[in-house]
Amino acid sequence: MANEVVELARESMEERVEALKRELTSIRTGRASRSLLERIKVNAYGSNLPVDQVGTITVPESRMIVIQPWDPQMLAVLEKAIMTSDLGLTPANDGKVIRLNIPQLTEDRRKELVKQVKKISEEYKVGVRNDRRDANDTFKAQKNDKEISEDDMFRYQEEVQKVTDEFITRIDDIAAGKEKEVMEV
Repeated sequence: MANEVVELARESMEERVEALKRELTSIRTGRASRSLLERIKVNAYGSNLPVDQVGTITVPESRMIVIQPWDPQMLAVLEKAIMTSDLGLTPANDGKVIRLNIPQLTEDRRKELVKQVKKISEEYKVGVRNDRRDANDTFKAQKNDKEISEDDMFRYQEEVQKVTDEFITRIDDIAAGKEKEVMEV
């Protein structure tokens, strides 16, 4: 039972790391990437769809994204969705495709993005620590119910702490990599 608690905590922490990776891909680094458009939803055909489900996304240059909708009537809807998003990009519509030019980031904007990366990674570290707390609370309850001994409780708590430290380090490494990518000119 206690081993299952450790395993559940590990799985929850792993999910948090994967969610962090997904969230950080949407932070603009000055380079064109399909992942910049992942969070944008387009109101098409009566539902909100991701951009890649209404057209083809290509990255012909390091600073340009081209979206070619399958239905030409979707151009205006795509353009509006991009304009209202938090990307801060202005789409250029030529009647067939939408071009997004990714401008070079200023030093101040890079510093802002690094602060944003740190804030996001800290939120995920808090989540990992909450997973640790939940596991430790379960061990204490098991000890109180006489399911495990006090020595076992401490041993399992140490095990969860090792897992927590491992995931905190992974989050720090991922955030450091993204910060380096953002600061790269």
